[in-house]
Amino acid sequence: MNFINGHAFLFTLVLLLLFYLIGSIPTSFVLGKIIKKIDIRKYGSGNVGATNALRVLGWKIGVIALLFDMFKGFIVIFVAQIVFPEFRLMILASGIAVIFGHIFTVFLKFKGGKGVATSAGVFIALSPLASVIALIAFFVITIFTKYVSLGSITGASVLLISKVIITINNNFENIEYLLITFIVAAFIVYKHKDNIKRILNNTENKISFKKTMDTNEM
Repeated sequence: MNFINGHAFLFTLVLLLLFYLIGSIPTSFVLGKIIKKIDIRKYGSGNVGATNALRVLGWKIGVIALLFDMFKGFIVIFVAQIVFPEFRLMILASGIAVIFGHIFTVFLKFKGGKGVATSAGVFIALSPLASVIALIAFFVITIFTKYVSLGSITGASVLLISKVIITINNNFENIEYLLITFIVAAFIVYKHKDNIKRILNNTENKISFKKTMDTNEM
């Protein structure tokens, strides 16, 4: 029995490491290198998330980066739900692994994106209804203000509020999912602390759907 449990523990660790590595794939950085022959970290905000990809590489490449980063989160939860169908804490650990992989990518000296797109993929798989509500809030705020950062903060906050309401209405069923929602939402807001300061100072960059970034912005 101990032999079996030891192998199960090792399998779990290896799987979580794999999920972390999947999250660590720096999509925007790779697309910038392959398609534009540039290091996206040297332009725009210097971030390797989808927002900077939209700003520097253009909206088409940016959307591809966004969708792939979301897919990373979704596929990890999809697999985790198959492997750990009755072990919710492992499903949550898998979600955290892929999100932290994106934020702290081993491929770029642990400096990745802010985790918004990958978190969205995770929660679309975990809690579709709350995710749809959060995504609507994200797009509405982003479209009207042109601040992706404000849209991200609002989306994370709405996701948490929605999940609280849904959990209460379901008599606190799957309350573990509320825990990961709180952790991720709080971390996303924290990662945007500098953006919040710039928004308050009216110095935050607004998103543009121009083909590529102007040279005077680089």
